[in-house]
Amino acid sequence: MTHHDEPGSGRLALYALPALPLAAIALPFYIVVPSFYADNFDISLAAIGALLLAIRMVDAVTDPLIGWLSDRVRSRYGRRRFFFAVSIPLTALSAFMLFWPPSDAGILYLALWGTALSLGATWSLLPYTAWGAELATGYQARVRLSGWRESATLIGSLLAITLPFLGGLGSPSGFHGLAWLAVFIVIALPMAAIIAVTMVPEPSDLSTRRLSMREGAAHLRRNGPFLRLVSAFLLNSFANAVPASLFIYFVGQRLGAPELQGPLLFTYFLCAVAGVPLAVATARRIGKHRAWCLAMLAACAIFSIAGFLGEGDVIAFAVVCVATGLLLGFDLTLPPAIQADVVDNDTVASGEQRSGLYFAAWSFVTKFSVALSAGIVFPLLDLAGFSGDQGVTQTPQAIEALAVLYAFLPILPKLAAIAIMWNFSLDEAEHRRLRENLSAAA
Repeated sequence: MTHHDEPGSGRLALYALPALPLAAIALPFYIVVPSFYADNFDISLAAIGALLLAIRMVDAVTDPLIGWLSDRVRSRYGRRRFFFAVSIPLTALSAFMLFWPPSDAGILYLALWGTALSLGATWSLLPYTAWGAELATGYQARVRLSGWRESATLIGSLLAITLPFLGGLGSPSGFHGLAWLAVFIVIALPMAAIIAVTMVPEPSDLSTRRLSMREGAAHLRRNGPFLRLVSAFLLNSFANAVPASLFIYFVGQRLGAPELQGPLLFTYFLCAVAGVPLAVATARRIGKHRAWCLAMLAACAIFSIAGFLGEGDVIAFAVVCVATGLLLGFDLTLPPAIQADVVDNDTVASGEQRSGLYFAAWSFVTKFSVALSAGIVFPLLDLAGFSGDQGVTQTPQAIEALAVLYAFLPILPKLAAIAIMWNFSLDEAEHRRLRENLSAAA
């Protein structure tokens, strides 16, 4: 096996391909699908919300199980590529069925294919991200790999925002906007997966022993860099989830520009694509954790500006979207690259390379932060008298509460995340020492 410490751009591009159709699944699943099924199949939003919450609870069990299996399953084709490849039929089929439902679909249909898609997407993503963490082993090489993957993810997110609305969502019959996305995923995901699996090598398994579940849990609890990173990641993910949850309301009610919700959201994600190479370049100069900290600090300053904007301040808010979009590139690219280093720390201490389990914990924290933000923000808005119906005239107090939550609430957890990560111990020199230890053990 050749050494893949610094994979070339061609290999990174091939590895990143599946991230594009995989990203086109997540946003529609939680943003477009609920309203589409409620409007067209006479299912209440309350029932759909309860179902999505139940699916998230299933994730709490399946995420660590799939992560553990990803680390343990062996085949002649390796563990990461094989486990990823066998998940693709379920993921592609369930996305197709969920996004292009028959005219008589109901709550049971949504429950069946929604659960299947959640399971399939987790099954695909965990070995895929673990594969990337082991494919590039150098400190900066991992930033480059993460940059390629997250750029593809953002392009997939842009497609997921655009295609459903271009095709229209007014009727469940015919070739509507979600059906466009269904056809794209069912074709593009298997093709991208086949290309990646056949063209990108399986990394070496650096495990020298197998841990019992009890031993594994003990090593995870003793992994100081992981505990610091995952704490900071939870805080920052919560901080990002708050404005994401309130974006539509802020543009529509605070700025009085509901017609610009789509264009501004598209601008935000487009600028995030441009932010990825900026994150890679900054990390090369000052290190991953410091680059991430400075990006979070800049985001605090920019978010505070949004709190002082009012009705008609669309141009100023567009500038905020551009700036925070660029900084989103840092949030998406750098933490997963640091997480790959943290796995090395565990591998040296425990003797087992458990990237799948670590990225399962990562996945759970991401989902938990979104649920936590919704569980805190929407009750607070309700207490302030804010109505979710965009046709209702809001009170000045409700609009002010919306602005405070959108712009100022994210600042506190971001500052806490910066404090945790500023003097992070696993820098480039320490990581080089870890890799030398792993090479010697191998």
